[in-house]
Amino acid sequence: MTETATSELDDSFHVFDTTLRDGAQREGINLTVADKLAIARHLDDFGVGFIEGGWPGANPRDTEFFARAQAEIDFRHAQLVAFGATRRAGGKAADDPQVRALLESGAPVITLVAKSHDRHVELALRTTLEENLEMVRDTVSHLREQGRRVFVDCEHFFDGYRANPEYAKAVVKAAAEAGADVVILCDTNGGMLPAQIHAVVSTVLADTGARLGIHAQDDTGCAVANTLAAVDAGATHVQCTANGYGERVGNANLFPVVAALELKYGKKVLPEGRLREMTRISHAVAEVVNLTPSTHQPYVGVSAFAHKAGLHASAIKVDPDLYQHIDPELVGNTMRMLVSDMAGRASVELKGKELGIDLGGDRALVGRVVERVKERELKGYTYEAADASFELLLRAEVQGRPLRYFEVESWRAIVEDRPDGTHANEATVKLWAKSERIVATAEGNGPVNALDRALRVALEKIYPQLAKLDLVDYKVRILEGVHGTSSTTRVLISTSDGAGEWSTVGVAENVIAASWQALEDAYTYGLLRAGVEPAA
Repeated sequence: MTETATSELDDSFHVFDTTLRDGAQREGINLTVADKLAIARHLDDFGVGFIEGGWPGANPRDTEFFARAQAEIDFRHAQLVAFGATRRAGGKAADDPQVRALLESGAPVITLVAKSHDRHVELALRTTLEENLEMVRDTVSHLREQGRRVFVDCEHFFDGYRANPEYAKAVVKAAAEAGADVVILCDTNGGMLPAQIHAVVSTVLADTGARLGIHAQDDTGCAVANTLAAVDAGATHVQCTANGYGERVGNANLFPVVAALELKYGKKVLPEGRLREMTRISHAVAEVVNLTPSTHQPYVGVSAFAHKAGLHASAIKVDPDLYQHIDPELVGNTMRMLVSDMAGRASVELKGKELGIDLGGDRALVGRVVERVKERELKGYTYEAADASFELLLRAEVQGRPLRYFEVESWRAIVEDRPDGTHANEATVKLWAKSERIVATAEGNGPVNALDRALRVALEKIYPQLAKLDLVDYKVRILEGVHGTSSTTRVLISTSDGAGEWSTVGVAENVIAASWQALEDAYTYGLLRAGVEPAA
């Protein structure tokens, strides 16, 4: 399948993704073959040119991945790449079993890792500097003879260049002269800074004439900047990982690198229209690896275009570009207005527009909302993290009364401590809905869970739409400035109906009472989303 992958882009610049190989070395990531296939599909959909799938022959999982990827994935944009090492010292590439495994993977492109630091050659490979050069030449030329395209990763290149620049450049020359299409300079330890990267890449390019790429680790927090510095110096191949996953603190993050190349450099490195899929792809990959997407990741984080300060909101109301470096829609993201005690009139007006609520230029109404938010946040509420609760507050001010689907008469939660050390949690809810008084009791694995179940039992017969609701996250925070068992507690609840997710907030001295407030808002908002008409 990989051989038939086509791209509307020429070969003059490469976006090379190594999430499935280098990114998988991040602590906490353990990819199955099914996971790797899913990520490969997402990356191909995004439009990267090359997907490094792993090291066939090194472990059964990667060997299986290459076999299945070529049988099961119809690559539209990317070519599949197998990763391996140069042949062993003293042997021949044609006889080396791990080189044979690279060929048997069927991948049309092979990346070889080669030692370019003289001390690593002598101490890790335990061979001579000249034999290491011959290992590079022999392996590259053998793979080229077998019809494979070859890239060479010069491991520890920048540290090796600092120690012995002539030998580091000799490795680059050996790879290029043997037929490697690209020689990648690797900042394996991640210790370089942009100015250093630019200087070395410029010199190596001038002295060797080889086509160069860059592979940057993020140990100084400069992997993206280092990658772009290498491009400035003439590199035409960038190696990255989705969301910056990788060993230690990670690799150059694919998404800000690609966004910078497309939007800041004006380079066409993705097929037409694929940049707008970037936020979706980032979150989809995070879902597969089972890591929460970083909210503050550049370009694709949910906070990347979120505005909180009233001064910002006032300017954005006039022109969004005044406080945004790009239109978020270019990368598939959206602008968000956060409402908090820092909010001014413009923040509330823009948030209302975002929620589809026409405030009609009513300055008195907007002023009441601003004061209501500030008053409640002083008590511990937070609306920037609870959009659903804010929307209910806003609608209450617009309509002059709270949005009601049910009226609560009372609720209680009981925790019974038994002699055997176990606990029983039971809740009872008494409420009115559609002129009917309902009393419901339920047990749960905690008092809040028991309340949630009792509320469901009470309401689902009248509002069957609630059956779709699922509590997906629950956070409790003891607010600063108040101590002891009488502390004020804030609860944030995230709820989903399968089509979307929303958050609600409750604040009280009692954690269960705060949870009840958040639950009540969550159910009310769920019914609003479902299009149910509230009670008169």
